[in-house]
Amino acid sequence: MAGALAMHIVFSARRGEGDALAAILLEAAESAREIAECRLYLVGCSPANSDKVWVTEVWTSRDAYLASLEDERVQAMVARAVPLLVGPPQPHELTSVAGTGL
Repeated sequence: MAGALAMHIVFSARRGEGDALAAILLEAAESAREIAECRLYLVGCSPANSDKVWVTEVWTSRDAYLASLEDERVQAMVARAVPLLVGPPQPHELTSVAGTGL
């Protein structure tokens, strides 16, 4: 998928808030199903630290990803998630090389 944007994002929740944060991110994953340009939105929790939540996203382009952030529903979820965070999310952008499934 040339031009695709792939990211792993680490979210650090306040102590004991990992499940609440994961629930909000799962809502985001559900709403991403409606966006054709979103190829993958995977939420995972660290078995070693339940307050670390990872999101892996693949979008057809950076523009599609940025456009998704303007959606009112996404902004509302962000507003609910921010108070649960210890600090800002830590994104790790990837260049897609090759793989299976996309």
